[in-house]
Amino acid sequence: MLNNNNEIIKGLLRFTTAGSVDDGKSTLIGRLLYDSKTILEDQLQHITDVSNRKGQKEIDLSLLTDGLKAEREQGITIDVAYRYFSTPKRKFIIADTPGHIQYTRNMVTGASTVDLAIILIDVRNGVLEQTIRHTYITSLLGIKRIIFCVNKMDLVNFSEHSYLDIKNSLQELSDTLNIEKPYYIPISAKLGDNVVDVSENMKWYQGVTLLEYIENVRIFEDVNFKTLRFPVQYVIRPKSDDFHDFRSYAGRIESGILKKNQDVIVLPSGNKTKIKEIYKYNNSIYEALPKECVSVTLQDEIDISRGDLIVCENMPPEINSKFSLMICWFSNIPLQVNGKYLLRHTSNEVKCIVESIDYKVNINNLEKDSGVNDLLMNEIAQITIKTAKPIFYDDYRINKTTGSIILINEMTNETIAAGMIIKK
Repeated sequence: MLNNNNEIIKGLLRFTTAGSVDDGKSTLIGRLLYDSKTILEDQLQHITDVSNRKGQKEIDLSLLTDGLKAEREQGITIDVAYRYFSTPKRKFIIADTPGHIQYTRNMVTGASTVDLAIILIDVRNGVLEQTIRHTYITSLLGIKRIIFCVNKMDLVNFSEHSYLDIKNSLQELSDTLNIEKPYYIPISAKLGDNVVDVSENMKWYQGVTLLEYIENVRIFEDVNFKTLRFPVQYVIRPKSDDFHDFRSYAGRIESGILKKNQDVIVLPSGNKTKIKEIYKYNNSIYEALPKECVSVTLQDEIDISRGDLIVCENMPPEINSKFSLMICWFSNIPLQVNGKYLLRHTSNEVKCIVESIDYKVNINNLEKDSGVNDLLMNEIAQITIKTAKPIFYDDYRINKTTGSIILINEMTNETIAAGMIIKK
């Protein structure tokens, strides 16, 4: 049955670009789209006209992703820009994220659902604070595949020595963060060297191009088929003459395989039952795989509502009202110890209080600063919280969905933090 899921087997690849300001993220994506011939004629004509009005001799490929007026005026990325393209080998969804520190929350948002991260470094500037910040966040988000693209090689005459100096610094950073098998590529996004086509200017580089890497990287082994996690998002009750007593539970399978007649447990009640039917697009199916949206009926009449979780009987999640989180703080108002917030976890919401800030990460040297009582915008820390009622969760490193939360200001409904549950 697994071979029927083309997205998992063929590997729709979601990836993000990150890096400091003006490192060339938008230009790189524009180059990928342009050289892989996935730009529509009207899009190409539009960016050509805009480039001509600006007096530029060459087409400004960054305009393909800088969609906001303020972005085009300033030549920066502010919001996350999503782009879609495909080659004969694979389909891609790209999240182009901002480089400015004040838009770190946008970077976290864009990187939270990807399989791979491309981090750009301007060869003239080397490893900067934002490079470290984005690499740390990428590592924290559990993204296993990271490509470091050393960009603007044309501005240093394609110097191998300049590239190797930065590669050595990046290797030290990767070792510190325990990043497994990072990949390094010297590129010129503006000219196209090593993006889609092999560079004639850097014959000393023996690796593959960026497109060749992302076309062939395997993501199948990252899918969790073992631990069933099915958060209930909606209870379906048609109450029609044809379906008077029909009741099913809709949601997305976050991990594991859901099968007919499978033994499951419904949390938080702890009631045991079996899967009676699985429906997808109004069709009954035998099994469903991770990331599929389905509805299910159960063999027993159980009180289930939005926020409940259907799990496998032999591998239940943790259930607790006190746990630790690694968070990135998004708000202008500092996080305070004993502060009260609303915690959203899968389709569940519960009130919580911050009991302590265990430590704050010093982004310059990645050391842990303890003894702090508040957290400022874009700072990263481990905190301990207590919820008004127990929630059922996994370690983020095991399951990204049931291991992640967001914190919300109840007064403004503003999302003020994103967090990853870390079991000590």
